[in-house]
Amino acid sequence: MNLVKKSSRVTLHFELSLEDGQIVDSNFAQIPASFVFGDGSLLPDFELALLGMSVGQEASYVMSPEKAFGAHNTSNLQRMPRSQFAMDLEEGMVISFADMKKNELPGVIADIEEKEVVVDFNHPLAGRSLTFRVQIVAIEEAA
Repeated sequence: MNLVKKSSRVTLHFELSLEDGQIVDSNFAQIPASFVFGDGSLLPDFELALLGMSVGQEASYVMSPEKAFGAHNTSNLQRMPRSQFAMDLEEGMVISFADMKKNELPGVIADIEEKEVVVDFNHPLAGRSLTFRVQIVAIEEAA
């Protein structure tokens, strides 16, 4: 029997949902996704959950924030002068910033005050437990 191992190319359907059942991402109604184990497409703990699964097998795993997108980190909240924003702002709005190396860094407007704006640079799913539902479609030996 062909099982998922650390040298596999895996084709699968997956779904990520929040504690309340809200679906964050799913490809069950679409073409399945493929990845090579260890290529960085999936978070490490999500990959580890697939080890030993076989074609056709379906499973659900509850992933704690630490195994998913990390805990919400208050040091990722930045206060910036309101004057830096030459646009209308709304809480929840996502704005792209550049870090020191000119990499794109999305930030969510968390709070708008008279003189300052609080921007949250945590991953939007940080601090959330997620249910990872998966169905293995195919397993091959990676090239």
